Amino acid sequence: MKRLLFIFVGLLASLVASAQIRGEEVRVDVSPNRPDWNYRPGEECTFVVRVIKAQNLLPGTTIDYELGPEMYPTEKKQGVTLKEGTLMLRGKLDAPGFLRCKVTARIDGRTYTGLATAAYAPERIAAATTLPADFSAYWEGVLERARATPLNPVTRLLPERCTETDNVYEVSFNTRTAGERFFGILSVPKAEGKYPALLRVPGAGVRPYSGDTYTAPGQAITLEVGVHGIPVTMPRAVYDDLNRGALNNYWVFRRDDRDAFYYNRVVVGALRAVDYLCSLPAFDGHTLGVSGSSQGGALAIITAALDSRVTFFAAVHPALCDHEGFFRHRAAGWPHYFLYYGTPTEKERTTARYYDVVNFARQLRVPGWISFGYNDEVCPPTSMYAAYNADTAPKQLSLYLQTGHFWYQEQWDEWQEWIRRELGIGN
Repeated sequence: MKRLLFIFVGLLASLVASAQIRGEEVRVDVSPNRPDWNYRPGEECTFVVRVIKAQNLLPGTTIDYELGPEMYPTEKKQGVTLKEGTLMLRGKLDAPGFLRCKVTARIDGRTYTGLATAAYAPERIAAATTLPADFSAYWEGVLERARATPLNPVTRLLPERCTETDNVYEVSFNTRTAGERFFGILSVPKAEGKYPALLRVPGAGVRPYSGDTYTAPGQAITLEVGVHGIPVTMPRAVYDDLNRGALNNYWVFRRDDRDAFYYNRVVVGALRAVDYLCSLPAFDGHTLGVSGSSQGGALAIITAALDSRVTFFAAVHPALCDHEGFFRHRAAGWPHYFLYYGTPTEKERTTARYYDVVNFARQLRVPGWISFGYNDEVCPPTSMYAAYNADTAPKQLSLYLQTGHFWYQEQWDEWQEWIRRELGIGN
């Protein structure tokens, strides 16, 4: 009897430990009246708003809503009552862009939000940003000077992270000058041979990294890098302190100087990571991809544009797109330099052009896979389409309409499968 009780208690503890908070009982649904969410300029879109609790309409709910171009709503109302738990809102755009309806409901002291974003001829969205006349020459010069500094790589085996098929290392190498370094996690197949390579570049923030032993175990070299010049295997608390302190809002550091801007060292570091991968004896010498999301999506495009050795890129909801959309009263990309960080100066505007993903997209010559959603409030679809439309190389756009600044499992699976195909390997 005691043994049975012990087993029961153990099972109960296991169930409690594995339980998770998942979703919310109340949901605010906002749905355009076309399944593809696409409209022609001048056509009216009807957004159907429903507040649902336990899979039933919740009558008598009071909502606030805003409707209009993303980030610049033209209609705002508060305290609207949904007598039957549903409401229809109508709007339109007369030019290419995105029309967003965002609804907030407050129920029992909690706030619930839903949104949907209708597309109006997004394939016709033209970038607002200007291409500097010396754009290519500038970056060629920056990289030439950086590459005069030897990589001087340092490699440290991480036995606890090694797998049956791959050795895993923490690595570092010089970027612009001796002592200014990038750190990352390198995974190399244990079996002798030559392998394709994949560079993973990170989203914004300050964090440790685990490396990639999941995309192509035993079949490809992978390198996942950090961008802050610090080791990527320290305790999480160290990165949290840096994120709150010395590296807080690093993306705006020295943004009035194209040479001193924080992203200068980040871009150069990503390109030196390509140098490092190409120096590895196990690299096959001809297949090298780069991938990332958000800030990493931007860096994937930038790296592919600046280095002809990169043979493909995959980017999810890329940031840093079409900054000067702001000056057309149009949604620009994260981090929204000209919207949130004071009155823009001409120097800041000039610097931004050298780091705008649109201008790198204009240089692309290799295949790319880009994926995002219409409901992204961090990287608005207008900004991402501006970059996508500027890319004249072979490309594939995979839309997951409802996603915000996240991805679905299906989207992740498609992303990984596309990378594997480009690497030329099986699952």
